[in-house]
Amino acid sequence: MAAGEEKLREPFLKNEKRYYENCPGCKVDQLKDTKSGLPITELFSIWIIVLCTALPISSLFPFLYFMIKDFQIAKREEDIGSYAGYVGSSFMFGRALTSVFWGLVADRYGRKPVIIMGTASVVIFNTLFGLSVNFWMAVLTRFLLGSLNGLLGPIKAYACEIFREEHQALGLSTVSTAWGIGLIIGPALGGFLAQPAEKYPNLFSSESLFGKFPYFLPCLCISLFAFGVTIAAFWLPETLHRHNDDDDSCDVSYDALESASAEVKEEEGREATPKKSLLKNWPLMSSIIVYCVFSLHDMAYSEIFSLWANSPKKLGGLNYSTQMVGEVLAITGFSLLVFQLSLYPFLERILGPIMVARIAGVLTIPLLTSYPYIAMLSGFGLAFLLNCASVVKNLLSVSIITGLFILQNRAVDQDQRGAANGIAMTGMSLFKAAGPAGGGAL
Repeated sequence: MAAGEEKLREPFLKNEKRYYENCPGCKVDQLKDTKSGLPITELFSIWIIVLCTALPISSLFPFLYFMIKDFQIAKREEDIGSYAGYVGSSFMFGRALTSVFWGLVADRYGRKPVIIMGTASVVIFNTLFGLSVNFWMAVLTRFLLGSLNGLLGPIKAYACEIFREEHQALGLSTVSTAWGIGLIIGPALGGFLAQPAEKYPNLFSSESLFGKFPYFLPCLCISLFAFGVTIAAFWLPETLHRHNDDDDSCDVSYDALESASAEVKEEEGREATPKKSLLKNWPLMSSIIVYCVFSLHDMAYSEIFSLWANSPKKLGGLNYSTQMVGEVLAITGFSLLVFQLSLYPFLERILGPIMVARIAGVLTIPLLTSYPYIAMLSGFGLAFLLNCASVVKNLLSVSIITGLFILQNRAVDQDQRGAANGIAMTGMSLFKAAGPAGGGAL
């Protein structure tokens, strides 16, 4: 065993300080070797990029019920949820069709071009969605937004590659934190800013642009944020290695990442044999399967929560306004940020990502069972318990997602990481497309 470890270590030591002059990935590796502190700039960059992508996904949920009602396509009030589900699903269906393609592009041409393309698509198609004048325009703009915004897979690979090994769990935690916060702040923005002429008549007249397009303001705010992120993304460093000397590579840190969670014999076997198909990589595929199933649940919950809160009491809802839903989700988003930056990395080090995900999954079951009983309350009791349940539910969800991100990216080498995340995004998007449609109908 000792001889095997020595044999494995020799090529690492030999190539540890060897870098290729024109390789952007090697330049990032050099920078990582010289910086040992907490990478605040990189964490912030990833955080705002993922936030920019996540905001438009769920920002429509608080006002979607009213938007479909204004389109006058539903013959009965009970049918609004079904049409809302089709609009919510169109984004995920578009992303399912293109996620593997964007992953392959990221592996071939780099993570940075895919990131810029993704944030730019938010600027264009999220703005057009806010200007939708009928149901089919809303479906089409959401579908195109999903198709062209393929950065979530590559940004997870980027988060693994831009950080030193000791900060990689924090990097992937940042991705899931920003994603979770975006899925919460997005509806909060939608709730506060939709229908501004009705809520804030002193600022917006009914004859203004925001009076004629009552759901444009939240979309415009998110698009302006995405525009700033797109400009800033041009200064991101590229992490993909671009040199052809496969046998004498400088890609030490990624091999070290894989060897940290595997035995030396497994590493020697991997080097001696060609890379196996991603579809035959069971550690990868098992984590993707769990990720897909949980994504369906999580997306259905996101849509159902807002529809349930907006629906009238006679249909079993809470009769909340969009602003009241926004307040609940804003409190949840703040709690999520505190948890992920302070407690999650600590729990992951002690229990490991798999155990954290298992515990969170088990606790989610009794929590969701309590929701019908919460609806029976009123006044302060309803508001207090609803906020507590929303906070805990989203903390458990983001713990599961972060653990699965870590497992997926540790299961493959760098040159397969974009494609692996693309497969995960395709499966997840298909399941998430079923979530709003099925959840809305239910």
